[in-house]
Amino acid sequence: MTALRQAQGPGWSPATERRLRIAAPIVVGVVGLTAWQLMVTVGGVSDYLLPSPASIAAEFAEFWQPILGATFVTGLNALIGLIVGTVSAIVLAAFAARWRFVDGMSSPLVAAIAVVPIVALAPVLNSMFGADSQFGRQTIAGLAAFVPVFVNTLRGLRQTTAVHRDLMKAYAASGAQTFRTVTMPTAVPYLMTGIRIASSLAVISALVAEYFGGPRGGLGSFISTSAATSAYALAWAYVAAAIGLGLIFYVVTGLLERLVQLSVPGGGAR
Repeated sequence: MTALRQAQGPGWSPATERRLRIAAPIVVGVVGLTAWQLMVTVGGVSDYLLPSPASIAAEFAEFWQPILGATFVTGLNALIGLIVGTVSAIVLAAFAARWRFVDGMSSPLVAAIAVVPIVALAPVLNSMFGADSQFGRQTIAGLAAFVPVFVNTLRGLRQTTAVHRDLMKAYAASGAQTFRTVTMPTAVPYLMTGIRIASSLAVISALVAEYFGGPRGGLGSFISTSAATSAYALAWAYVAAAIGLGLIFYVVTGLLERLVQLSVPGGGAR
């Protein structure tokens, strides 16, 4: 029994485990920032190579309004891309799971989208849709979100076993009833995992796309401009805002996953 208890861990209560999960990344972040600050100040690292956290925080406090505005622009582009890419992926995955020929046609398309280089596509789309349009950036974010949602959703839709389908047929259940009670609850965890992955990819893709032309205003544009003018601490302040934006997307989609799984019968278990 003693060996079994040791293998199972210290036996913390659920409340203690939740507090530890929250406190652990905070402690790691504080230790990391402290080490970073000491490395710059005590170690004599030049601001040209790596600005200190104090310098970055000072720039963030001084320019918080343009930083907030740029974060909103990038966040909106990423959100639109995430929504459109997710809806398109779910629809195509549903067709691919239902009809084999659709799966055969969509597989090469999805594989091609997965390897499209953002750095090559962004200038093309910005040139196509004009210097004042955000459509190219939103398209790139949508393409980045499409692939993980499609792959995970298609896998989830195919997890229903033949035994479950035969059981529903024995109960004379319609196709809609089978989908609602068996197929959808099985696919929900996979779908939400895909959305959670896609949320971060949408932010990254929108940010990278802003480097290559298009309207000025997003975080990527200001990072590039600040670095080009040697305002490295300010550039890092925009980078910090981008990190915060990505974390917001990840946390919100994680909470959405919890809510959806609780609302769908059987959706919380794989």
